[in-house]
Amino acid sequence: MRVSATLVVALALGLQACTAEAPESSAPAAAELVPAEHDAKVALGLEHATAVDLYAALKARANGGTPLSLDDMPDWSGFWQRVGKPFFDPAQPEGVLTTAKLKPAAAEELGRRRERSAQGIEYDPISDCSPPGFPRWLVIPFLRELTVTPEQTYLFSETVNNLRRVYTDGREHPPEADAYPLFYGDSIGFWSGHTLVIHTSQVRAGIFHRNDPQYSDRLEAVEVWRKTDAETVTADVWAYDPVTLTEPWYTQQTFKQVPNLDRSLRVDYWHCGENPNNTVIRTDDGTSQFSDFTFTEKDNR
Repeated sequence: MRVSATLVVALALGLQACTAEAPESSAPAAAELVPAEHDAKVALGLEHATAVDLYAALKARANGGTPLSLDDMPDWSGFWQRVGKPFFDPAQPEGVLTTAKLKPAAAEELGRRRERSAQGIEYDPISDCSPPGFPRWLVIPFLRELTVTPEQTYLFSETVNNLRRVYTDGREHPPEADAYPLFYGDSIGFWSGHTLVIHTSQVRAGIFHRNDPQYSDRLEAVEVWRKTDAETVTADVWAYDPVTLTEPWYTQQTFKQVPNLDRSLRVDYWHCGENPNNTVIRTDDGTSQFSDFTFTEKDNR
């Protein structure tokens, strides 16, 4: 009998088909994704034609999920920082353009952009404090805070002061007539024990990361977040984009807790305009350069 990848991977993700969930500490550690587990999660994405289908399958496996109780909450407090290579896929081997399975036009675009980047011709939207967008939010650097409440989870990153709001109160996405592209999309989710499953749609087109592929405004994603040990939170991610990808792109993102025993760390506010000599301009050839701006006393207001 064929065993569904949904069942195999759901168990590995900590999703359980019962209301009495196993405690968080019993979930298998995810210190390093072994090839067999990685392949199973890739297969899970391929088993479902869309992110909506995958999300529905995981939700069915969890019997619709279990609302959080104030008496039983995951502890994601403190500061966190994404670790791994500076690509959307931290497991990307050296010398590989990308692990994403790209359609020809998307592959050609990425190749051209990489060539231009090697020549110093590059523009990154976050250089002028433009929103990184989702799913790039998953791989941007600096401090993060993960705030869990029974009905919403707030995923905040210090980079460009951006916040993702995940609704876990049972609501669906806005109806199609009311939906429009957002930098971080619209995110809904459910809890299975202390595992958070998220579906995000309604995004603006952007790039997965600097020197990574572009994605379209038809991208949707499923994420499975859980704390795998006292200092580690992992997020399994499946990105679906019928415009740029030939198949779902699976990656695992890792976030490590940042020590702050003396409570000296603070989340700073990003404002590129605070430094007038840091004005970034996007040129017609796709590069960026600092503007010729002379600082005067009247600007120090």
